[in-house]
Amino acid sequence: MAIVLRLDRVMADRKMSLNQLAELVGISNVNLSNIKTGKICAIRFSTLNGICKALDCQPGDILEYIEDDGSEE
Repeated sequence: MAIVLRLDRVMADRKMSLNQLAELVGISNVNLSNIKTGKICAIRFSTLNGICKALDCQPGDILEYIEDDGSEE
């Protein structure tokens, strides 16, 4: 199982750049880029709240749960 970030898709739908979103949310471009590319293992609720507010979306629009296929790695 995995949580997949779909921030890039929502940003594209809203035609918002990384720089614009980072400024609206109040975080650095580097941190937002890490969120966008999935290079994180946690996100603060305050950051998620800011992203959802800026993009006018729900957390479920950004986060997706992928069910494990049952095979062992």
